[in-house]
Amino acid sequence: MRQDELKPAPGSRKDRKRVGRGDGSNNGTYSGRGCKGQKSRAGFRMRPGFEGGQLPLIKRLPRKRGFTNIFRTEYSVVNLGSLKGFEAGSEINAEALVAAGIIKSTQQPVKVLAEGGIDRPLTVKANRFSAAAKAQIEAAGGKAEEVHEPEAV
Repeated sequence: MRQDELKPAPGSRKDRKRVGRGDGSNNGTYSGRGCKGQKSRAGFRMRPGFEGGQLPLIKRLPRKRGFTNIFRTEYSVVNLGSLKGFEAGSEINAEALVAAGIIKSTQQPVKVLAEGGIDRPLTVKANRFSAAAKAQIEAAGGKAEEVHEPEAV
């Protein structure tokens, strides 16, 4: 067998449709595009979701589009269980949490949540506390102090 004798498998190659070559070809006159209208014109492209001018589904359902609040405050969350590495009576602030590797940076405000519990008296300084976290810190003999720093612009 030589290279010039190779042929593609039967049925794997198909000739392109040659439109506008007379009525005998079954693709003459309107060239398979029907008669008049937007879809018969050259360069026609219908964008995804277009419903012929009817208000599209994506615009009829605003809840499906979503919404992002640009004024949302993102907090660095600290659970009480992660404060067990600190010694009793120590003062915990954002810098101490970064040094311990509990939060990544002091750029975001800190919020303390009650997950995990606490068993020693600690003075915790943060921007926000959940009610349960505040109650647990005070029940263990510690203090929960809210720190309000000016917001970075």
